[in-house]
Amino acid sequence: MYRWGENQIDRLPELAADLVRRRVAVIAVNTPAALAAKAVTASIPIVFLLNEDPVRTGLVASLARPGGNLTGVNNVSGELTAKRLELLRELVPSVARVAVIVSPASLAAETTLRDVEPAARAMGLQTDILNASTSREIDAAFASFVGRRPDALFVASDPLFTSRRVQLANSAARHGLPMISSTREIVEAGGLISYGSNVVDAYREVGVYVGHILKGAKPEDLPVVQSTKLELVINHQTARILGLTVPDKLLALADEVIE
Repeated sequence: MYRWGENQIDRLPELAADLVRRRVAVIAVNTPAALAAKAVTASIPIVFLLNEDPVRTGLVASLARPGGNLTGVNNVSGELTAKRLELLRELVPSVARVAVIVSPASLAAETTLRDVEPAARAMGLQTDILNASTSREIDAAFASFVGRRPDALFVASDPLFTSRRVQLANSAARHGLPMISSTREIVEAGGLISYGSNVVDAYREVGVYVGHILKGAKPEDLPVVQSTKLELVINHQTARILGLTVPDKLLALADEVIE
């Protein structure tokens, strides 16, 4: 698994081409690199972990019959935007203005922007969209909160934000902001709540498919795995620090409560 760094987004075509020159047996990539890898090879098998619909993004012909040299795991994420806002409102009933941080280079940004504003509007919430593609831009986004005064932070699904989870959690804590995300890793780092697929399980599925391909299977014969196991994780300690009382209903629904 090649790990793309936050400062390498613009270099994805170059990095993908380098893997092709190395004649690797399989390329395993997450959301930002899947399209770059597809653009440089039609023969090397590619196994992706994607937070978006791989058919809509043009990676595969269909979920059941991917065709070509790509297959992988589709993490349910973008479709859960409205549900995450509902959970945020349930945990923070006073929320009125939500800052939404997205990485514009990510495939997930388009889905988040498409879904978050109508969902928020239906709930009577205002949204403030902030772009961040590097750790420095994340700091700049938080610095802007002094004037924007959001009541909570909605973190879009993106590998960058997962990799910068400690930065996000520490910054949210300094601003006293409840933060909801798609991945438990951000909550484990100090975020308030997450709702989404289990990333560890999803990467395990990617590893299983890589193993099948190394044993001779063809990507076109391996249907895209739909990751449907969702989990709700709440950081109770963070809630107490923020002065929030977690409703008993949410505690009962949570797959894990971090004390």
